[in-house]
Amino acid sequence: MDKFSRYRFSCTLSFGDIYGQIIVWLIVIFFSLASALALWSADRQIYALATVGLILVLSLPFLVFAFVTTLLNHIELSPMQEGETSVTTQGTTPIQKPAQVAS
Repeated sequence: MDKFSRYRFSCTLSFGDIYGQIIVWLIVIFFSLASALALWSADRQIYALATVGLILVLSLPFLVFAFVTTLLNHIELSPMQEGETSVTTQGTTPIQKPAQVAS
């Protein structure tokens, strides 16, 4: 256990990192509700509910996978120098650069 006390654990995840994933999942939800309204009639209500349930059940694992992988990509373990302490101070997270499109 002493080996792990010489490393600094930091998470650099911010809301902007998962903002796009939330927007995409909201679009999926709205499309499933739109398809349910299109199927809704007096004799096909069960199909509308089944469509919404199926879309939610099939999209939820992808959402969880995207969130977890994004979180794991933003966890950093960095070795501490001799004499450093593991006390967390405010404002020590590195500033992230915005993503750039390669053309």
